[in-house]
Amino acid sequence: MTIAALAPFYLWIKAFHVISVISWMAGIFYLPRLFVYHTGLVRGSAESERFKVMERRLLLGIMSPAMHAVWLFGILLVLTPGIVDWSAGWWHAKLSCVLLMTAFHMTLGRWRRDFLHDRNRHSEKFYRIINEMPAILLVIIVIAVIVKP
Repeated sequence: MTIAALAPFYLWIKAFHVISVISWMAGIFYLPRLFVYHTGLVRGSAESERFKVMERRLLLGIMSPAMHAVWLFGILLVLTPGIVDWSAGWWHAKLSCVLLMTAFHMTLGRWRRDFLHDRNRHSEKFYRIINEMPAILLVIIVIAVIVKP
């Protein structure tokens, strides 16, 4: 199913989709880095409380709105006639990775709540390693969309 009325707005939709992806990815890369630094702080300290505010603002003020915009503009792109060749396999890889990125985002939200309540259970090393996952997903998404293997 496509919506012909979207065709004249294709480039605008695509531009806003890319802007949203960049904003989301910036936060996806930065929040685990904040967790790395937060892990080394004394629970309840002024510095720990400052990180809680930074993490909340990043997740709720930037990342979540950007993620919702990614999905909105992505769905509009899918509904635009002639954009997706449903017989091609690349879109399966992209959609799978976007779903995994969304799950990662939600997991970051859960970990942020753990920090908020001083219940972090993970090490600095854990967050350093986990910070690489979105980069791998991003590489797969970009190759799927640009190269369309």
